[in-house]
Amino acid sequence: MLRTILLIALSCSAYVLGSTPRPRQRVCGSQPSQERIQRAEAHFDGLRSNVSLNKESSFTVSVHWHVVSQNSTVRGGNIPDSQITDQIKVLNDAYAYSGFSFELAGTTRTVNATWFGKAEPESIYQDEMKAALRKGGAAALNIYSVGFTSGYYYGLLGYATFPFEYGDNPKDDGVVIHYASVPGGNLDTYNLGMTATHEVGHWFGLYHTFEGGCDEPGDYVDDTPSESYEAFGCPIGRDTCDGEGLDPIHNYMDYTDDECMTEFTEGQGQRMREQSWTYRGVEARVASPV
Repeated sequence: MLRTILLIALSCSAYVLGSTPRPRQRVCGSQPSQERIQRAEAHFDGLRSNVSLNKESSFTVSVHWHVVSQNSTVRGGNIPDSQITDQIKVLNDAYAYSGFSFELAGTTRTVNATWFGKAEPESIYQDEMKAALRKGGAAALNIYSVGFTSGYYYGLLGYATFPFEYGDNPKDDGVVIHYASVPGGNLDTYNLGMTATHEVGHWFGLYHTFEGGCDEPGDYVDDTPSESYEAFGCPIGRDTCDGEGLDPIHNYMDYTDDECMTEFTEGQGQRMREQSWTYRGVEARVASPV
Protein backbone atom coordinates (compact mmCIF):
# COMPACT_ATOMS: atom_id res chain seq x y z
CA MET A 1 0.00 0.00 0.00
CA LEU A 2 1.02 3.59 -0.48
CA ARG A 3 3.48 4.48 2.27
CA THR A 4 2.53 8.14 2.55
CA ILE A 5 -0.51 8.61 4.76
CA LEU A 6 -1.37 12.21 5.45
CA LEU A 7 -1.30 13.25 9.08
CA ILE A 8 -4.60 15.03 8.52
CA ALA A 9 -6.29 11.72 9.28
CA LEU A 10 -4.93 11.96 12.80
CA SER A 11 -6.14 15.50 13.33
CA CYS A 12 -9.74 14.26 13.09
CA SER A 13 -9.30 11.55 15.67
CA ALA A 14 -10.75 11.91 19.15
CA TYR A 15 -11.76 8.88 21.17
CA VAL A 16 -13.54 7.85 24.31
CA LEU A 17 -11.52 5.48 26.45
CA GLY A 18 -13.05 2.10 27.11
CA SER A 19 -12.75 -1.58 26.33
CA THR A 20 -13.56 -0.83 22.69
CA PRO A 21 -12.03 2.29 21.05
CA ARG A 22 -15.03 4.45 20.15
CA PRO A 23 -14.54 7.19 17.56
CA ARG A 24 -16.45 10.42 18.11
CA GLN A 25 -15.99 11.14 14.40
CA ARG A 26 -15.36 8.93 11.38
CA VAL A 27 -11.67 8.49 10.61
CA CYS A 28 -10.45 6.76 7.43
CA GLY A 29 -6.78 5.96 6.93
CA SER A 30 -6.98 5.96 3.10
CA GLN A 31 -5.29 9.29 2.40
CA PRO A 32 -2.88 9.24 -0.57
CA SER A 33 -0.88 12.40 -1.20
CA GLN A 34 -1.89 14.81 -3.95
CA GLU A 35 1.34 14.00 -5.78
CA ARG A 36 0.53 10.28 -5.76
CA ILE A 37 -3.04 10.93 -6.88
CA GLN A 38 -1.91 13.08 -9.80
CA ARG A 39 0.54 10.42 -10.99
CA ALA A 40 -2.11 7.72 -10.69
CA GLU A 41 -4.72 9.75 -12.57
CA ALA A 42 -2.29 10.58 -15.37
CA HIS A 43 -1.61 6.86 -15.77
CA PHE A 44 -5.32 6.01 -15.68
CA ASP A 45 -6.12 8.66 -18.30
CA GLY A 46 -3.71 6.91 -20.65
CA LEU A 47 -5.60 3.63 -20.25
CA ARG A 48 -9.27 4.50 -19.86
CA SER A 49 -9.83 5.16 -23.58
CA ASN A 50 -9.68 1.38 -24.01
CA VAL A 51 -12.49 0.84 -21.51
CA SER A 52 -16.14 0.83 -22.57
CA LEU A 53 -18.39 -0.08 -19.66
CA ASN A 54 -21.84 1.20 -18.77
CA LYS A 55 -24.18 0.65 -15.85
CA GLU A 56 -25.58 -2.46 -17.54
CA SER A 57 -22.17 -4.09 -16.98
CA SER A 58 -22.16 -6.31 -13.90
CA PHE A 59 -19.33 -7.67 -11.79
CA THR A 60 -19.25 -10.38 -9.14
CA VAL A 61 -16.52 -10.00 -6.54
CA SER A 62 -15.29 -12.88 -4.37
CA VAL A 63 -14.75 -11.85 -0.74
CA HIS A 64 -12.23 -13.49 1.56
CA TRP A 65 -12.97 -12.41 5.13
CA HIS A 66 -10.24 -12.62 7.76
CA VAL A 67 -11.38 -12.34 11.37
CA VAL A 68 -8.35 -11.30 13.43
CA SER A 69 -9.16 -11.27 17.14
CA GLN A 70 -7.55 -10.67 20.48
CA ASN A 71 -9.20 -13.76 21.94
CA SER A 72 -12.13 -16.07 21.23
CA THR A 73 -14.84 -13.65 22.41
CA VAL A 74 -16.96 -11.28 20.33
CA ARG A 75 -15.74 -8.38 22.48
CA GLY A 76 -12.24 -9.52 21.62
CA GLY A 77 -13.01 -9.27 17.89
CA ASN A 78 -14.19 -12.80 17.14
CA ILE A 79 -17.33 -11.68 15.31
CA PRO A 80 -19.88 -14.38 14.38
CA ASP A 81 -20.61 -15.59 10.87
CA SER A 82 -24.02 -13.91 11.04
CA GLN A 83 -22.46 -10.44 11.22
CA ILE A 84 -20.21 -11.20 8.27
CA THR A 85 -23.24 -12.37 6.29
CA ASP A 86 -25.07 -9.18 7.23
CA GLN A 87 -22.10 -7.09 6.10
CA ILE A 88 -22.02 -8.81 2.71
CA LYS A 89 -25.73 -8.01 2.34
CA VAL A 90 -25.04 -4.34 3.13
CA LEU A 91 -22.35 -4.29 0.44
CA ASN A 92 -24.69 -5.91 -2.08
CA ASP A 93 -27.44 -3.40 -1.33
CA ALA A 94 -25.07 -0.41 -1.55
CA TYR A 95 -23.33 -1.45 -4.78
CA ALA A 96 -26.20 -3.03 -6.71
CA TYR A 97 -26.97 0.15 -8.67
CA SER A 98 -23.31 0.42 -9.68
CA GLY A 99 -23.28 -3.11 -11.09
CA PHE A 100 -21.36 -4.95 -8.37
CA SER A 101 -22.32 -7.98 -6.31
CA PHE A 102 -20.34 -9.75 -3.62
CA GLU A 103 -20.06 -13.43 -2.72
CA LEU A 104 -18.34 -14.71 0.40
CA ALA A 105 -15.66 -17.16 -0.74
CA GLY A 106 -14.50 -18.08 2.74
CA THR A 107 -13.70 -16.96 6.28
CA THR A 108 -10.50 -17.42 8.26
CA ARG A 109 -10.18 -16.92 12.00
CA THR A 110 -6.89 -15.98 13.63
CA VAL A 111 -6.19 -15.12 17.26
CA ASN A 112 -3.30 -12.67 17.27
CA ALA A 113 -3.44 -9.84 19.80
CA THR A 114 -0.63 -7.92 18.09
CA TRP A 115 -2.28 -7.88 14.66
CA PHE A 116 -5.64 -7.17 16.27
CA GLY A 117 -4.36 -4.06 18.02
CA LYS A 118 -1.64 -2.75 15.71
CA ALA A 119 -2.51 -3.68 12.11
CA GLU A 120 -2.65 -0.03 11.09
CA PRO A 121 -1.46 1.75 7.91
CA GLU A 122 2.32 1.78 7.38
CA SER A 123 2.92 -0.78 10.13
CA ILE A 124 4.95 -3.97 9.95
CA TYR A 125 2.06 -5.71 11.69
CA GLN A 126 -0.39 -5.17 8.83
CA ASP A 127 2.33 -6.36 6.46
CA GLU A 128 2.75 -9.56 8.47
CA MET A 129 -1.01 -10.08 8.74
CA LYS A 130 -1.66 -9.69 5.03
CA ALA A 131 1.34 -11.77 4.00
CA ALA A 132 0.05 -14.63 6.14
CA LEU A 133 -3.65 -14.44 5.35
CA ARG A 134 -4.33 -12.83 1.96
CA LYS A 135 -5.96 -15.03 -0.69
CA GLY A 136 -6.57 -14.69 -4.43
CA GLY A 137 -5.39 -12.23 -7.06
CA ALA A 138 -6.16 -8.65 -8.01
CA ALA A 139 -9.90 -9.29 -8.39
CA ALA A 140 -10.28 -10.90 -4.94
CA LEU A 141 -11.49 -8.64 -2.14
CA ASN A 142 -9.76 -9.45 1.14
CA ILE A 143 -11.38 -7.88 4.21
CA TYR A 144 -9.60 -7.97 7.56
CA SER A 145 -11.52 -7.14 10.75
CA VAL A 146 -9.29 -5.97 13.59
CA GLY A 147 -9.45 -3.76 16.70
CA PHE A 148 -7.09 -0.77 16.23
CA THR A 149 -6.57 -0.75 20.00
CA SER A 150 -3.13 0.85 20.09
CA GLY A 151 -0.67 2.92 18.10
CA TYR A 152 -1.04 6.17 16.20
CA TYR A 153 -4.33 5.06 14.66
CA TYR A 154 -5.99 4.03 17.93
CA GLY A 155 -9.72 3.78 17.26
CA LEU A 156 -9.44 4.01 13.47
CA LEU A 157 -12.52 2.80 11.59
CA GLY A 158 -10.75 1.48 8.51
CA TYR A 159 -8.46 1.90 5.52
CA ALA A 160 -7.99 0.37 2.08
CA THR A 161 -5.63 0.11 -0.84
CA PHE A 162 -6.45 1.60 -4.25
CA PRO A 163 -6.56 -0.33 -7.55
CA PHE A 164 -3.55 1.48 -8.99
CA GLU A 165 -1.42 0.26 -6.07
CA TYR A 166 -1.90 -3.45 -6.72
CA GLY A 167 0.84 -3.81 -9.32
CA ASP A 168 3.48 -2.39 -6.98
CA ASN A 169 2.56 -4.43 -3.92
CA PRO A 170 0.03 -7.24 -4.49
CA LYS A 171 0.36 -8.70 -1.00
CA ASP A 172 -0.75 -5.40 0.55
CA ASP A 173 -4.04 -5.27 -1.33
CA GLY A 174 -7.28 -5.24 0.63
CA VAL A 175 -9.56 -3.55 3.16
CA VAL A 176 -9.03 -3.39 6.92
CA ILE A 177 -11.94 -2.40 9.17
CA HIS A 178 -12.81 -2.11 12.84
CA TYR A 179 -14.56 -5.34 13.82
CA ALA A 180 -17.30 -3.49 15.75
CA SER A 181 -18.33 -1.43 12.67
CA VAL A 182 -20.12 -4.38 11.05
CA PRO A 183 -23.93 -4.55 11.32
CA GLY A 184 -24.85 -5.22 14.93
CA GLY A 185 -21.43 -4.17 16.24
CA ASN A 186 -21.07 -2.06 19.37
CA LEU A 187 -19.76 1.15 17.78
CA ASP A 188 -22.75 3.43 18.15
CA THR A 189 -23.30 5.63 15.07
CA TYR A 190 -20.90 3.44 13.08
CA ASN A 191 -22.41 -0.05 13.34
CA LEU A 192 -24.58 -0.35 10.23
CA GLY A 193 -21.81 -1.62 7.97
CA MET A 194 -20.99 1.62 6.15
CA THR A 195 -17.32 1.58 7.15
CA ALA A 196 -16.75 -1.47 4.95
CA THR A 197 -18.91 0.11 2.25
CA HIS A 198 -16.77 3.26 2.35
CA GLU A 199 -13.46 1.39 2.31
CA VAL A 200 -14.53 -0.91 -0.52
CA GLY A 201 -15.23 2.28 -2.47
CA HIS A 202 -11.54 3.12 -2.13
CA TRP A 203 -10.66 -0.44 -3.15
CA PHE A 204 -12.68 0.16 -6.33
CA GLY A 205 -10.87 3.45 -6.99
CA LEU A 206 -12.97 6.19 -5.38
CA TYR A 207 -11.53 9.10 -3.41
CA HIS A 208 -13.32 10.98 -0.63
CA THR A 209 -16.00 13.38 -1.85
CA PHE A 210 -14.07 16.24 -0.23
CA GLU A 211 -10.81 15.38 -2.03
CA GLY A 212 -9.29 18.65 -3.29
CA GLY A 213 -11.90 20.78 -1.55
CA CYS A 214 -13.74 23.21 -3.85
CA ASP A 215 -11.02 23.10 -6.51
CA GLU A 216 -11.07 21.03 -9.68
CA PRO A 217 -10.69 18.13 -10.29
CA GLY A 218 -11.82 17.28 -6.77
CA ASP A 219 -12.60 13.57 -6.45
CA TYR A 220 -12.27 13.02 -10.24
CA VAL A 221 -16.01 12.32 -10.56
CA ASP A 222 -18.07 14.95 -12.39
CA ASP A 223 -21.45 14.40 -10.74
CA THR A 224 -20.41 14.60 -7.08
CA PRO A 225 -20.78 18.21 -5.89
CA SER A 226 -17.55 19.72 -4.56
CA GLU A 227 -17.17 19.82 -0.80
CA SER A 228 -14.68 22.02 1.03
CA TYR A 229 -14.04 19.58 3.87
CA GLU A 230 -15.42 16.38 5.36
CA ALA A 231 -18.90 16.28 6.88
CA PHE A 232 -19.65 14.61 10.20
CA GLY A 233 -22.99 13.62 11.68
CA CYS A 234 -25.71 14.31 9.09
CA PRO A 235 -25.77 18.08 8.41
CA ILE A 236 -28.78 18.41 6.09
CA GLY A 237 -28.52 21.43 3.77
CA ARG A 238 -24.76 21.87 4.21
CA ASP A 239 -23.12 23.84 1.37
CA THR A 240 -19.40 24.60 1.60
CA CYS A 241 -18.59 25.36 -2.06
CA ASP A 242 -20.38 28.23 -3.85
CA GLY A 243 -22.25 27.25 -6.98
CA GLU A 244 -21.59 23.52 -6.65
CA GLY A 245 -24.87 22.43 -5.11
CA LEU A 246 -25.39 21.04 -1.62
CA ASP A 247 -22.59 18.95 -0.17
CA PRO A 248 -22.92 15.19 -0.86
CA ILE A 249 -23.44 14.29 2.78
CA HIS A 250 -25.41 11.14 1.88
CA ASN A 251 -22.59 9.78 -0.24
CA TYR A 252 -20.80 6.69 1.03
CA MET A 253 -17.45 8.42 0.43
CA ASP A 254 -18.02 11.27 2.89
CA TYR A 255 -17.44 11.03 6.66
CA THR A 256 -21.04 11.21 7.90
CA ASP A 257 -22.75 8.79 10.28
CA ASP A 258 -23.72 5.36 9.00
CA GLU A 259 -27.44 6.11 8.95
CA CYS A 260 -26.77 9.21 6.80
CA MET A 261 -24.93 7.27 4.06
CA THR A 262 -27.28 6.09 1.31
CA GLU A 263 -25.81 6.56 -2.16
CA PHE A 264 -23.19 6.46 -4.86
CA THR A 265 -23.60 8.62 -7.97
CA GLU A 266 -23.71 7.30 -11.52
CA GLY A 267 -20.31 8.88 -12.12
CA GLN A 268 -18.84 7.03 -9.16
CA GLY A 269 -20.30 3.79 -10.48
CA GLN A 270 -18.70 4.39 -13.86
CA ARG A 271 -15.33 5.14 -12.29
CA MET A 272 -15.48 2.01 -10.15
CA ARG A 273 -16.28 -0.14 -13.18
CA GLU A 274 -13.46 1.40 -15.23
CA GLN A 275 -10.90 1.14 -12.43
CA SER A 276 -11.87 -2.44 -11.63
CA TRP A 277 -11.61 -3.47 -15.26
CA THR A 278 -8.32 -1.63 -15.83
CA TYR A 279 -6.38 -2.52 -12.69
CA ARG A 280 -8.10 -5.56 -11.22
CA GLY A 281 -9.23 -7.47 -14.27
CA VAL A 282 -12.65 -7.95 -12.71
CA GLU A 283 -14.69 -9.75 -15.34
CA ALA A 284 -17.69 -7.79 -16.63
CA ARG A 285 -20.94 -9.29 -17.84
CA VAL A 286 -23.45 -7.39 -19.97
CA ALA A 287 -27.06 -8.52 -19.90
CA SER A 288 -28.42 -9.72 -23.22
CA PRO A 289 -31.24 -7.65 -24.73
CA VAL A 290 -34.71 -9.03 -24.00
